[in-house]
Parts: sequence; structure tokens; C-alpha cells
Amino acid sequence: MAPAVAIVDAGGANFASVRCAFERLGARAAIASDADGLRGADRIVLPGVGAAGPAMALLRDRGFDQALRSAGVPLLGICLGMQLLFATSAEGDVATLGLLPGRVEALPPAPGVRVPHMGWNAVATVGSTPLFDGIPPGTQMYFVHGYAAPQGVDCIAVATHGATFAAAVQRGTTFGVQFHPERSAGPGARLLDNFLRVPVP
Repeated sequence: MAPAVAIVDAGGANFASVRCAFERLGARAAIASDADGLRGADRIVLPGVGAAGPAMALLRDRGFDQALRSAGVPLLGICLGMQLLFATSAEGDVATLGLLPGRVEALPPAPGVRVPHMGWNAVATVGSTPLFDGIPPGTQMYFVHGYAAPQGVDCIAVATHGATFAAAVQRGTTFGVQFHPERSAGPGARLLDNFLRVPVP
């Protein structure tokens, strides 16, 4: 049976395109408007476009924060959704989900570097990870962000835009990508398909 993917409505504008991307891969994808919508899901996706403070307020109001911490199935955070996996964010100085240690910080200004970072950028993997199976090192992915996570122990891929930052993270079956796989053409689709193949604990 096709995997059931619950996509968290975290108040951003990209959850519909994420759902379409998974449906093209044959998954049964549905938008979850509250924590009850996560029941029975084989995979959970936390997309996000916007700011950390309002997104966390919405997750708390709808019961998502506790549900995500105890979900027990593979979880993928996308863009702001990846940032919310960490302990805190400098964007609004807020506590986030705490599934990964570390603090998300603003991308530092640098000569000739525009912030927010918008556009295609090469991604280099760090070690071996099933999320990037079949995706060559240096593949271009599409980014839109002004904040980024540090290169901590959970970093599985990096990108450089002035500074080098974590482009993807993994701890167990919790994953995050700073780029938008749903907007990254074939390589992005391959990454989402790889996520669908991660074994359920």
C-alpha cells in the first residue's frame, strides 16, 4: 500500500505544493490542520515559509508541538520546518521543537552576498545518508531563507552562501532540509522518494 504522508499546516504557503510533490511519487498525502490529523500517518512532513515565532505559536495552538516530539514515524522538516526542529531560533528569540540541539542564526552579511538567500545552490553531503541516495555531491537545490542552522553533529549536507551552513540534518528518522525539494526538479523528487523509503522504526 502507498505510504500515508501527513503534511503539517504550519501556516506557510508551500504545503499544497509539497502535497502535490508526494502525490506524484504515488504517496497518499493529506494536509493535517491539527494534531489529530497526524494519526495513522506513516510519514510526517513539516514544511514552512515565514517566521519562527508565528509558526511555533501555531504549532502550539494546534497541539502539533507535543505530537511531533512523540510521533514515532519518520519526520521531514523543510526550510523553516527544518529550523523548527532545533532547540531555539534567533528569529524572534524563540524556543522551537528541541528535536535537535543547537540554535538557528541569521545568515551573516558578506560582500556580494544577498540575504535572504534565494535561488539555486550546490549541496555537498557529509558522509553517507539514505536521504541523498542517487543524488550526486554538488547537486543544485533551490533555497529561500534568511536564517540557517549550524554545522552540528546531525549535519548530513552543507551549502555555502557567504558562510557555510547545514543544508540537511538527520538524527535517527528525523530529517531536515533547508532547501525546497518540491521546487528542486528531479533531484528534489529523488530526495522525497528516498524519504518515503526510510524504514519505519
